[in-house]
Amino acid sequence: MANALTKTEFQFEGQKSVYHGKVRDVYNINDDILVMVATDRISAFDVVLPKGIPFKGQVLNQIAAKFLDATTDICPNWKLATPDPMVTVGLKCEGFRVEMIIRSILTGSAWREYKNGCRELCGVRLPDGMKENERFPEPIITPTTKADEGHDMNISKEEIIAQGLVSKEDYEVMEDYTRRIFARGQEIAAKRGLILVDTKYEFGKRDGKVILIDEIHTPDSSRYFYADGYEEKLAKGEPQKQLSKEFVRQWLIEHNFMNEPGQTVPEMTDEYVESVSDRYIELYEHIVGEKFDKAATAGDIAARIEQNVKNWLKSRN
Repeated sequence: MANALTKTEFQFEGQKSVYHGKVRDVYNINDDILVMVATDRISAFDVVLPKGIPFKGQVLNQIAAKFLDATTDICPNWKLATPDPMVTVGLKCEGFRVEMIIRSILTGSAWREYKNGCRELCGVRLPDGMKENERFPEPIITPTTKADEGHDMNISKEEIIAQGLVSKEDYEVMEDYTRRIFARGQEIAAKRGLILVDTKYEFGKRDGKVILIDEIHTPDSSRYFYADGYEEKLAKGEPQKQLSKEFVRQWLIEHNFMNEPGQTVPEMTDEYVESVSDRYIELYEHIVGEKFDKAATAGDIAARIEQNVKNWLKSRN
């Protein structure tokens, strides 16, 4: 089986700090540039699973890079280059403590709340009489706070502005960008026979401008349904066929793991790990519409990344 990159400990010239997230390792260079390494770690239910998934980091990094490039006419973003298949380098921005979640269909956590009688989500009124997986009259924005630890919390536009998390002017820019980037993502998805159901965007600020940061439209940050059969399944009340990492969550649930007290992560066999890798590659090919070109994993992946990033940083000086 191919190697997987689960840990990085680089030392780049000008490095000020490093942040090890659940999936990404982010290196701060001179408080000006970020080197974001998409590792092969995989998380679910707020837990990083014990084994990495070969090519997962490359899949996420390359999908995000393509969608960042496909939306530059809508709004500026942080990306400068992808010096390695698993790395994006870009501008360091002051991130807002809010994630912009946009939904076109009533599903997931929104459906769970709706089913329990909720008719207002993050200050947005929801129509009565909706079914699971039914489209909203128009996409709704349901922001969350960005938590350093634990779960992100739902919050309304009014609360965000009142608490001073984001100014009214900046929030309205973020809201406008969110709707327009999502519409572009939906157009691209439709050409691939997919429906972009919901997603999240993160924004930051640099030189007084609101800038799109982090990944966009990846299967880790978004949910896609297959367009073919959507209406039929909706009419029959059947589950939709979807492209997202939901299949990993389902596998964990079937093996009695939802990160509750006393539960342990089930064993991830080599066969299971390979099957997840294959699914991520399938996700890439569906979402992007082109064949996935596997990066070499026979050698030391970390050494390859380190060399590629060092070369890029040198070329900037």
